[in-house]
Amino acid sequence: MTDANKVLQALGDATRRDMVERLTDTAMSVSALAAPYDMTLTAVAQHLAILEAAGLVKTEKNGRVRSCRLDTKGFDILDAWSKARRPLWQKRLDALGDVLDET
Repeated sequence: MTDANKVLQALGDATRRDMVERLTDTAMSVSALAAPYDMTLTAVAQHLAILEAAGLVKTEKNGRVRSCRLDTKGFDILDAWSKARRPLWQKRLDALGDVLDET
């Protein structure tokens, strides 16, 4: 699986997108991140593992507390992926605009 696919797959789940949103402003412990979800800590850890594999979240253990924060690597991958496709889609949209202008 390509790196872009990992990022897109990770963000394809609403819970993981919400976790990323919640980590936007501040790092937090896994327990604090898990608090609003009706799932086990094991399930939260599985979501975090997917986010971490995609380069969207970094976790680290400090003593007995595991904390999470955003990682920019996954966002950089997503940005590069979208920029690489932008010229093709811009060309297609321009062509569609030309067709619509003719009618």
